[in-house]
Amino acid sequence: MGWDKQDRVRHPLVTIATPPVLAIAHGSRDPRAAATTADLLDGVRRRATQQGLPGLKIATAYLGHAAPSPTQALSALHGAGARQIIALPLLLTDAYHSKTDIPTVLRAAQATVPGLQILYASPLGPHPLLITAMERRLAEAGIHSGDPHTAVVLAAAGSSDPAASAAIAQLARAWQALRGWHSVIPAFASAASPTPAQAVATLRESGAPRIAVASYLLAPGLFADKVRDTSLAAGASTVSGVLGAAPGLAELVLRRYATASAGLLRQREARIA
Repeated sequence: MGWDKQDRVRHPLVTIATPPVLAIAHGSRDPRAAATTADLLDGVRRRATQQGLPGLKIATAYLGHAAPSPTQALSALHGAGARQIIALPLLLTDAYHSKTDIPTVLRAAQATVPGLQILYASPLGPHPLLITAMERRLAEAGIHSGDPHTAVVLAAAGSSDPAASAAIAQLARAWQALRGWHSVIPAFASAASPTPAQAVATLRESGAPRIAVASYLLAPGLFADKVRDTSLAAGASTVSGVLGAAPGLAELVLRRYATASAGLLRQREARIA
């Protein structure tokens, strides 16, 4: 599917350096969010062991509303002896947080910690494995993949970045073409339109036989609750659970890690040459 040109490295993990991972999540005051992130990263560790990387060190940081911050986590990793770190954003779109917030924090940390090298991995989405994860959550809610009688609302968190909204719209088009749903339309919990409730209302007015909302959200919290409650109130028959620790996400984290690690190896080879 043409979205993920960077995802070319298919687990050359046992042949390259294995620096620790700093997984950076959005953060929430809702304790379910941190618990879900922990479950996901436990799955990444198990999968890493299966793929020849036992003991891969994974630390967690949050952009806000929870501790530790990225700076605190980087300092702890460096204090434990890490000199090279893969910073991996647990974000489903490439928007303001991944383009501005996190790079700013990482540059500041690198400037204050002598000898620390930080390599920045790509955010998780968009990626075909996220479609697989959404389909898994819909199946758990009783919706069979590609049902031609079901219209799907792809409900993302939302961003003021037009490129991020365009990426979600592209993901929706690709999903419909791939599976043959009645239709797939994008919606956003904040900062962009339509909202999930508006999208559900539009589909009802168009005569869609059944409407399911697929939560394109990593963890529970304010947005997930808002998407569920407003979508059901607008007439959706089903709202899937958040992606959370779906197996496809653990695989995707390792793919992003593999690609970033390969970039680190190329930098080393260039220095040797």
